[in-house]
Amino acid sequence: MGQQEKVSTSLAGAVSEGISASLASVDAELDRRYPGDPGTRQPVHTVYVPGNVFDAGTIRSWGDQALAALDEHAPDAASFAAVLGLSDDLAEDVYGRVRAKLEREPIEDLRVDFEDGYAGQDEDQDAARAARLISEAYENLTAAPYMGIRMKCMEAAVRDRGIRTTDVFLTGLLENGGLPDGLVLTLPKVTYPEQVSAFVRLLEAFEKAHGLDEGRLGFEIQIETSQSILATDGTAAVARMIGAAEGRATGLHYGTFDYSACLGVSAAYQASDHPAADHAKAIMQVAAAGTGVRVSDGSTNVLPVGSTAHVHEAWRLHYGLTRRALSRAYYQGWDMHPGHIPTRYAAVFAFYREGFEAAAKRLSAYANHAGGDVMDEPATAKALSSYLLRGIDCGALDTAEVDALTGLTRADLDRFAAPRRGDLTATAQ
Repeated sequence: MGQQEKVSTSLAGAVSEGISASLASVDAELDRRYPGDPGTRQPVHTVYVPGNVFDAGTIRSWGDQALAALDEHAPDAASFAAVLGLSDDLAEDVYGRVRAKLEREPIEDLRVDFEDGYAGQDEDQDAARAARLISEAYENLTAAPYMGIRMKCMEAAVRDRGIRTTDVFLTGLLENGGLPDGLVLTLPKVTYPEQVSAFVRLLEAFEKAHGLDEGRLGFEIQIETSQSILATDGTAAVARMIGAAEGRATGLHYGTFDYSACLGVSAAYQASDHPAADHAKAIMQVAAAGTGVRVSDGSTNVLPVGSTAHVHEAWRLHYGLTRRALSRAYYQGWDMHPGHIPTRYAAVFAFYREGFEAAAKRLSAYANHAGGDVMDEPATAKALSSYLLRGIDCGALDTAEVDALTGLTRADLDRFAAPRRGDLTATAQ
C-alpha cells in the first residue's frame, strides 16, 4: 500500500452545513417530483375494446383471431420472417415466442372504452357489466395483467357522464371483490391541468367514501390536443399536468389521430411517425423523465385485414412503427385490431433478442468491474438492466438465460434498474 497523503481542508464544517440547509427545500422537491421509475412491469401495448362490445371472451378471442391470421397469412417462421425482414437466426425463435404469447397472454393491457369507440345505448349497464367481468377475469385467472376503462373526458358536454361512468365502474369493482392490482384508468382529451386536478378530486372523493387508502387510484393522462403540449402562456402544459395529478399519474398516452387532427394534419398523413407526433412525444418524454410517469406511443389505423398482400403490407407498417418507437424509448403503444398483435410481439421480441447478448455482457462486466471495450457508468447500468427486465416481463427473454449470461438474479437486476436517488451521482464520483 502506498504512502498516505496528508489531507487538509480550509473550510469550517459550518459552510457545508449551511449549504445543505439552503438546499433542503430543493432536496425535498426533487424527491417529491422525481421519484424515479416505479420498477413495476410496463405493458408493451394497450388494447381498446368498446364498452358495448367487451365480454368475458374478448381476451381469448383476440388471441385466437391473431393466431388465425398467422395460420392464414404466415403459417411458418420462414414466411413470417420474409414479410417482416427478420434475420435467419431470429426467425424461428421470434415466431415460436409470438405463437406461445398469443396462446398464453395475448393481451397485456386492456381498456374497456367508453369514449370515442363506445356506441352503446345504456352506459350505466355497460360500465357495471365491465366491472363484473373484469372482477371475474381476475378471479378465474383469465384477465390481462392490466385492465380498466377509458371514461369520457372532463369537458363540459360529457363531464357528468364521465364522472358517473367512473363511479359506476369503480363501485362495481368493489361490490365484486375489490380493486384489482392491475386496475388502470385513462382520462382522455386533457387540455388544461385543472381538468387533471378535477379528476384527482373525483378519485379522492371515491377513496374517502369507501375508506380506501389515499392515493390508491391512479390514472393515465391521454395527450390528444395541442394545448396539452404548449399552453397559451408558452409553457409545457403536459409537465404541469403531471404536477396536477399529485402523484397519481401513471402514464402519458399519445393520441395519434385526435392530436394530428388538432394540428390540421390531413387524414392521409396522420401517423405516429409524423414530425408533429415526434415533437409531441419528445415533449411528453422530457416532461415525464424521472417522475415515474411512463410514456406510451399511439396506434396505426391501417388494419391487417383482407387479402394476404394487404395483410403483409399492414404488418410491415405496424412492425416498422413499433420498432421505431422502441428505438426512441417508447416501450408501449396502442393496438386497435387482433391482427396487430402478432407484429407487436414480433417487433418487441426481435428488439430484445437482437440486443440481449451485448446488453447482458456489458452489465455483467459492469457488475464485476471487469472492464471491456465500453466504459459504462451507473446510469448506463440502469438502462441495461431495465432493458433486460422489460425483455423478461414480456416474454422476449427467459429468466434462466439472462441469469446464465449476466450472473445476476432478478433481484440484482431490479437493484441496478431502480437505484435510489443520489446513488448514480455518488457511485460516479
